[in-house]
Amino acid sequence: MANYVFGVDVGGTTVKMGLFDLEGNVLEKWEIPTRTENSGEKILPDIAASIQEKLKQKAIAREEVAGVGIGVPGPVEKSGIVHRAVNLGWAELNMKEELSALLDGMRVEGGNDANVAALGEMWKGGGQGHKNLVAVTLGTGVGGGIIINGEIMTGATGAGGEIGHIHVEDNETEACGCGNFGCLEEYASATGITRLANRALKASDKDSVLRRGEVSAKTVFDAVKAGDELAIEVAKQFGEYLGKGLGVIAGIINPEIFVIGGGVSKAGEILFDYIKPSFEKTAFQGSRDAIFALATLGNDAGIYGAARLLL
Repeated sequence: MANYVFGVDVGGTTVKMGLFDLEGNVLEKWEIPTRTENSGEKILPDIAASIQEKLKQKAIAREEVAGVGIGVPGPVEKSGIVHRAVNLGWAELNMKEELSALLDGMRVEGGNDANVAALGEMWKGGGQGHKNLVAVTLGTGVGGGIIINGEIMTGATGAGGEIGHIHVEDNETEACGCGNFGCLEEYASATGITRLANRALKASDKDSVLRRGEVSAKTVFDAVKAGDELAIEVAKQFGEYLGKGLGVIAGIINPEIFVIGGGVSKAGEILFDYIKPSFEKTAFQGSRDAIFALATLGNDAGIYGAARLLL
């Protein structure tokens, strides 16, 4: 009888791993390096070896494991086929089949890392109690995961939920990392907030604490909390863009809740003061009652969500 499940979150630098019981309690978590050389050929064998070693350490029989869930930074089809995970060096491969073969036929389920993290927040994090949610990760970029009726929305090729690349600005001259112009990520990510702040500093002579130190998403929102006028203007711009983007999503997905995570979310619920006015102005009235909450699992959302794929 199965008593355990493994959750694996593959990042460009490290692979986070967790051993869970079937109720979703993490019994142990650890990390191994992500070896991306030679087109990432060592990544799945390293994961399999680490799982085998953990089974040996804990004296857990293979029959006691329900399987392995895995999230990776790239589009993943339900079949397990990954279409180009650039940060890992992968072209196209069937992640589920390959990892299962390395684990002597153990069941493997996989998904895109942002989608899997959204599942984790639904299960054990800020979205508990809700089956229709959008998780928004405000980090170096803007990531997203969409859960409908408790299931990840993957789309045709596994690229569903790329909310950072919703078009929100026609007059942008700097390209987004994706090559387009005016993506949500250019204004609502940590780097986007820094860009907005630097532009505001250049365009205005207004005194601001931001002129006297490092400019970052953190220093912007620290300044907002201190009542800095220029920082507040930047926060309003950030909120205008993000609220607009989430309003568009709400009209399509009609989520119960938006769960906001990533480094920018450390600013706390003050973010909602700037996002909600634009959201309420943009969203279709039937979707306007969506709740906003902060993510609670942090960097562990991926391993929780990966484990949930099996249960």
